[in-house]
Amino acid sequence: MLVVEDDADLRYLFRISLAIAGFSVRVAADGYQALAALDEDTPDAVVLDLGLPRVSGFTVLEELAARSENRGVPVVVVTGLDVADSDQVTILRKPVEPPALVNAVLDAIRRADSPSLS
Repeated sequence: MLVVEDDADLRYLFRISLAIAGFSVRVAADGYQALAALDEDTPDAVVLDLGLPRVSGFTVLEELAARSENRGVPVVVVTGLDVADSDQVTILRKPVEPPALVNAVLDAIRRADSPSLS
């Protein structure tokens, strides 16, 4: 699991919540760190803020779609920005309670594992 969030408190909250749910969690504080982490390993899922410094979350999404090894990775976008929902990603609007985040990640992984259910 890769959590990409520039707000240190939210990054910590998301990491702890997902770790308690049983996920092994890596974190990135900006889009540049996220892309570097994706170069190292393909995560089971990505929790992604869109309003990131250095490299935006939108660019990270584009890179995930463009890289064959990352193309099927489920993404849960957690953002304060007003964005349209998408079939490719799950959108959660900030503020997000930890149980809602964990449930969204589990649902996204299930859908990715069983494409006929989406």
